[in-house]
Amino acid sequence: MNKLSETTRYIGTDDLDLDLFEGQYIVPEGIAYNSYLILDEKVAVLDTCDARKGEEWKRNLTEALEGRTPDYLIVHHMEPDHSALVRDMLDIYPNLQLVCSQKAVQMLGQFWPDASFAGRTLVVKEGDVLELGSHSLRFFDAPMVHWPEVMVSLDEYDGVLYSADAFGKFGALSKCGFYGRDDDDWSCEARRYYFNIVGKYGGPVQTLLRKLAPLAESGAIKSIRPLHGPILEDNLGDYLKLYSTWSSYEPETEGVFIACASIYGGTLEAAGKLAEILRAKGAAKVVVSDLSRSDIAENVEDAFRYSKAVFASSSYDGGLFTPMYQFLHRLQAKGYCKRRVAIVENGSWAPCAARVMKEQLSQMKEIEIVEPVVTIRSRMKESDIPALEQLADALLT
Repeated sequence: MNKLSETTRYIGTDDLDLDLFEGQYIVPEGIAYNSYLILDEKVAVLDTCDARKGEEWKRNLTEALEGRTPDYLIVHHMEPDHSALVRDMLDIYPNLQLVCSQKAVQMLGQFWPDASFAGRTLVVKEGDVLELGSHSLRFFDAPMVHWPEVMVSLDEYDGVLYSADAFGKFGALSKCGFYGRDDDDWSCEARRYYFNIVGKYGGPVQTLLRKLAPLAESGAIKSIRPLHGPILEDNLGDYLKLYSTWSSYEPETEGVFIACASIYGGTLEAAGKLAEILRAKGAAKVVVSDLSRSDIAENVEDAFRYSKAVFASSSYDGGLFTPMYQFLHRLQAKGYCKRRVAIVENGSWAPCAARVMKEQLSQMKEIEIVEPVVTIRSRMKESDIPALEQLADALLT
């Protein structure tokens, strides 16, 4: 429990033992399940946490309540890492009301089919205000950021935006810091979080940002409290700008990301040579990743971060080597677009990787494939270097 002001408390928990977030993303620094409490004339709990940390969260809540009883449980987002204790709260506090969107009400029965929520829900929509006393929560619909029932709320008393999963990041607060100012590199894990969790829904994020822009410009938003990651209070414009860049699918950094899928090292060697050539020709930044030995979520992050990409892969089973196939499939699922890309393939007798990569890239929007496609036969040779030079020139033009 952490005192944020005379009337607000942080009651969230850190999870340092979770191996995979959402069953697929490695979290070496853990994850924070953020939850908040407002103690006013009415008492409001803002979201719960994952069942993994349920007992700890309940202890935090009991301590922070100081003998009071909550009137409302605000459910900004129904994903189980934030709502797992909704049923428990209704059982513990028989007069408690759930405050949520209409779509969230429809989901309640999916998670707790044997529970009755009749008379226990207060549905709010865009522009509705929940008065707690001095504090008042104004709600904004945020569908598909990143579930359809999501809403965010602005506490008009102290200028706090409770932003659900928006502006969140991987990492337990005990590792990355309780406030954004304490975080050595907020953008790194926030970027990996955004593009892998929220990234497909850039349009809805842009819609939410447009709603928030007048409030941010007027100074009505003084702090952002997400459901994962540190509380943001300083330089809010920087965070908003990053989110605008990410959600509009524009490159954040001028540079080239080389994603390589190599079986015996020949393709990786060619990728390394191309990186050397690009640097010599003045590329601002060149990053090479071995897809077989790296975190796919970090590779997704880098593909979106940089302005250009090279996909270099071995041929395999008459098609494309599995790590590259899976990576391009993941990029398509996350909405990869608006990039200039190049292709390098390798094959010992029947190179076919480029054909499959082109097919996959053709399903993504506004992807320009520059020529030439470079074909390596088993191992890179001196005779291949002019083609790599030509490809580097075309990519950097």
